[in-house]
Order: sequence, then structure tokens, then C-alpha cells
Amino acid sequence: MKMTGGQALVAQLLEEGVSDVFGIPGVQLDWAVEALRQQQDKIRFIVPRHEQAASYMADGYARTTQKEGVSMVVPGPGMLNALSGLATAYACSSRTLFISGQISSDTIGKNLGQLHEIPDQSGILKSLTKWHRLVRQPEEIAEAVHEAFVELRSGHPRPVALEVPPDALQSEATVEILGAAQERRIAPEAEDVRAAIELLRSARFPTIHAGGGAIGARASEAVEKLAEILQAPVCMTEGGRGLISDDHPLALTTLGQRALLPHTDLVLVLGSRFVDARGLPWHTSDNCKFIYVNLDADHLGTPRQSGVAIQADVRATAEALLDALSGHSAEVSRVEQVAKVKAWQTAQTSQIAPQNQYLDAIRSSMTAEDILVSELTQVGFYANVAMPLSGPRKLVTPGYQGTLGYGYPTSLGAAAGNPDQRVVSITGDGGFGWGMQELATANRYGFNVTVVVFNDGHYGNVHRIQKRVFGETYVSKIANPEFVTLAKAFGIPSTQVDSPEGLAAALAKAHETPGPHLVDARVGEMMSPWGLIHPFVPSATPAPENPLGTPHR
Repeated sequence: MKMTGGQALVAQLLEEGVSDVFGIPGVQLDWAVEALRQQQDKIRFIVPRHEQAASYMADGYARTTQKEGVSMVVPGPGMLNALSGLATAYACSSRTLFISGQISSDTIGKNLGQLHEIPDQSGILKSLTKWHRLVRQPEEIAEAVHEAFVELRSGHPRPVALEVPPDALQSEATVEILGAAQERRIAPEAEDVRAAIELLRSARFPTIHAGGGAIGARASEAVEKLAEILQAPVCMTEGGRGLISDDHPLALTTLGQRALLPHTDLVLVLGSRFVDARGLPWHTSDNCKFIYVNLDADHLGTPRQSGVAIQADVRATAEALLDALSGHSAEVSRVEQVAKVKAWQTAQTSQIAPQNQYLDAIRSSMTAEDILVSELTQVGFYANVAMPLSGPRKLVTPGYQGTLGYGYPTSLGAAAGNPDQRVVSITGDGGFGWGMQELATANRYGFNVTVVVFNDGHYGNVHRIQKRVFGETYVSKIANPEFVTLAKAFGIPSTQVDSPEGLAAALAKAHETPGPHLVDARVGEMMSPWGLIHPFVPSATPAPENPLGTPHR
């Protein structure tokens, strides 16, 4: 049918199942925004106060639902402002579509000083996406949107980008709207499955190391069954937390993995890079063998130790392994040993105070279905290891990107996608400064988000590092507004507390009513949690002896 490019854009988004778009309007996007207005009963255009919030919200939406997140901004400064959210989505393998406006198609690349023009905008976007396309004609737009969703629903889940000039959005053409892209899962090769089964059947003490790729593949059920058949503990990375419930007798974090790896003789790596923050593979015993399952070939080879490398979908592979292991039964139960490691984990996390008390206060008013968005703050670092989770997509972090300030805007995207759940955003006063204007967005849309601002008057991690390394601190102190007054100015209920008990009471009261809330938690300097997160960082407290004893050589 004949329609404008903007109408074609929105029509194809609807065909792909999109119900929410996060973005900020501007002159290059006028015809797309008008098309959204015409379809406002089917698709919601959520407008934050800053472009970075748009891309963060799309990421939070994607990682807490089973839908793609879509953001849209003007070219040049709008696109540049949103790149931090795009980089975070890339680091966290998030399925997001980033739609950027462009300057008029006949002026692209000519350096004529057009409004919002920057050199090689396309090149910038290509560096942070798995797929990119610049369309110049209205009849290309629907097909390009469809192609974007084909990429989002196949292979390694990462952001994709589409650039559309204003003349293509305004012009009319006869357009064909295509059927929705289907999810394409890459099955493992039969020869690879046979090689993996040979190792699994002969393993004395197998361990599963599961990352965010396992959650992205929706592999929880298959991995849990596989773990039970093999009696293999499941050690979940930060990105893999919640793949199986922490209550499961075989569930551990990577903190517990430290006690296991000296004893295990086979590691099945599912959807993880299997390297630490230094880019080095996890340390294991010398005779350990490996099976790597990942959609990305770059995550199957060096610097990792050699092993069976399977470039395939985690769920498809786990299901193939289950079929091949039909009738197999592990010789011993590992439940008792894992229980000892769980206690060993708890013995270490319980010593990190006051973070443990504050996390208990946060948990006290959350249900198993609620979502925690963890910012780069001392309680957040701790929560990434210590927060008990009952299932996937209940904990959101910035991954290796470590994007300070991402937390509150990201939590609003999670709330948009999960309107029946409470989202709790924990942030420091430093990180909250990046997105505090989004209190206006929370109020406008009534998002069910409680933000806890841990307020110590510093960039806390910078403060600790400078003090430890140099013996002095420099420029880590910050000047804050009165957060309670700020929240009131935005029409949001707020409370100030100065203890874990006060926080628990404030959260209980806030969660009695839906909508946004803010808690200003006044805190002091906290004990370092980094020893819990990275095995190469000295622990703030002595680690207990390995509960499984000295490994046999």
C-alpha cells in the first residue's frame, strides 16, 4: 500500500510485535513521530528527558522481558548522547534496535554543516552494533526494519542500528509490509555433540559454568535437567545469575566456583566468555577438560584452554546433550558437597558490612518476581554476588561496560516492560547524578520504580582506590542536592533514612502503593566487596578454607 516512510517504519515495527518505543522527538524524526501518533492505540512512544535514557530504557526493557527494546533519537548530538546505552547493550548481549535520524540524504558525507551533521555517523554506529543499515528511500524502510529483526532473532544477540534520513521518512511510496521475523536457533553439529558426550560420560566431577548467553537462549529448564542428570554444580556468572533458582541444591555463583574448580575434571561452559576481568581464563586444575558452547566464535578459542568448541545456541545444545544422555545416571550425588560450598559462600558474603544489612533490607520488601537493577555502588557490587534470585531476568547489571549512571534510566525501561512488578534501582549519589532528571519520566508515566540512592557525598569507588593507592583522595567528593526536596519537586514521594532498619521500613511503606518512589539513604565509607567479585583481588576478610578440602592430584 502507499504510505510515507514514517508510516512504513511504524507499520513494520508493529508487524514485528513492538509495543513500546523509547525516544526523543526532533525535526529529522517528525514524520516518524507523526506515524507513531497515528498508531498510538497500538504502540506507545515513551519520551524521557535525555537521549542516553532512551537507549538505556530500551536495554532494560529487552533484558527483563522476552521482547526486543527499541529506541529512536535524532542524528548527531542525539545519537552521540545515546551511545553509552548502546555500548552497555552491546556488552550485555542485549536485543535492542537503535533507530537514528540522519541529515537529508542528498547531503550525507558532503560536510556542508547541516543541522546535527557529524563526520561518519554510520561508522560510529557500526562499531557498537552487530548489524547496521542506512536507508535512503521510503520503499526500503519496511524491509530494513524486518532485516534488523532477523538479525536480532538470530545468532549472537546484540544491538542493531538503522539510520533513516528525514526525506525518506516524509516521502511516499508503495510499500510491502513483511511478516514478522522468526527466531532462528543454531543447532549443534552431531559430531560436536558426540565429542561432548564422550567427555561428559567419562567425567568424574563435571561442573557447569553458565553465563548470560544461557539466559538469552532461555535455557533454564534444559540446563537444570542437565545439571541434575550429571550431578554437576551450576556456577552462574554475574550475567547468568538466576538461570536456575539459587534455592536449587546445585546452584552456585562464581564465588562458590573458586572452591569447585580445583576439584573438577571437566567444565561445561554455556554462553560465557569464561575469562575474568583481566581477560584471563578461570584457573582450574592442570588435568581439567573443557566443553565450550557459544554463538560467538571469538568466545570459543584463545586465551581459553583447548577443548570441545561448539558454536551453537545454548538451549539447543543442552537439549541435544539431554537426548544423548538419556538413561545416564551420575555415580554420586553432589548435593552434600554443594551445600558445603553454599555455606562457604555465605560465610564470606555475610562478613561484608554494612552492605549485607542493606541488601537484607532491600530484599525484605521484594517478591520473587520483582526486579533489581544494580548500579555501580558499594551495595550494588555486593548484590551482584549475594542477591538471592529465583529465576532469570530479575537482576540487571551493566556487565563489563561498567557504565556509571546507567541504573536509574535502565530501571524505567524494565518497569515499562513489566508493569505488574516492582523494580528497585540501587544507585550511588554519584551515578544517580547522570539520570536524576528522569524522575520526571518516572512521574509522567507512573512507573513502578523505587530508587534507593546510597548517599555518601563521594564517587565512592574512586574515593577508595585513590585512598588505597595514593594515600590521599582528590576530586572524589561531590556536591549533591537534597534528594528528598528534589523528588518532591518532581512530584515523587520520598524518604530519608540513615540505617538498614530505616531503609527496610521506608521500602515497605513505599511498596504499599504503586508508582515511583525515592529513598535517600545516608551512608558512610563501606568495606570493599571486590574480593567477592574477582578472585585476583585480595579479600577484605580472610577466606575460609576450601570446604571440599585439598584436591587429589
